[in-house]
Amino acid sequence: MRRSTIGLVASASVLVLSACSPEPRDPRGVAHDEVLLQVTASGQAETAPNEARFSAGVSSIAPTADAATTANNITMNKVVSSLGGFGVAKADIQTQQLTVSRIDWGPNKNKFEANNVVSVRMRAVDKAGAAISAVTQAGANVLSGPDLRVGDPEAASRSAYANAYKAARARADTYAQAANLKVARILSIRDGGSSSMPIAYETAMMDRAAPQAVAAPPPVMAGTNTSQVNVSVDFALGPK
Repeated sequence: MRRSTIGLVASASVLVLSACSPEPRDPRGVAHDEVLLQVTASGQAETAPNEARFSAGVSSIAPTADAATTANNITMNKVVSSLGGFGVAKADIQTQQLTVSRIDWGPNKNKFEANNVVSVRMRAVDKAGAAISAVTQAGANVLSGPDLRVGDPEAASRSAYANAYKAARARADTYAQAANLKVARILSIRDGGSSSMPIAYETAMMDRAAPQAVAAPPPVMAGTNTSQVNVSVDFALGPK
């Protein structure tokens, strides 16, 4: 009978300790008197492009592959040389395409076509139009672009990230005020990634028989590029 009494006392002690133990911690970090608010917001920033990229090439047709290649090389060297006057470094010119093939259709059937296309990065956007005019005068008959870019897109997006967070915080304050609460803490901030507005990029093949008339350079308007980012923020709302 004595052993039984001791067992009952021990069981009662366990129940008392269990009742006094704290509530399990919320894995999200919210206290028992707080409310979790999850907000996703976006922010935008506009930046003026500081690079212009375009492709310039030469397409040559001749009775033999050797003749087509020779003619193409001569003209292409003139095209590349014309870029030197605009401060384009060799590191900013990259070969995109170099092909020689026989033509199996049309009026030039059984002749050979040689193609050489390079991509060009202009670090001076205001000279892009003049550079495009110069390569066409040098003999380029294949053009695409320009693609206007920001050289450091991460730096351009920094103000967009700040705007996104400010928008999330403003929304959280609005919810808190409506619920007669206040923003107590920030639990987490998650980067939702970034995107930029699409830029038109078209390819044009010029008539090989067109006269090489000297014309005013095409206007290249830099404008602005828009960066958009998203952010998700978890707030803990508590009593005022």
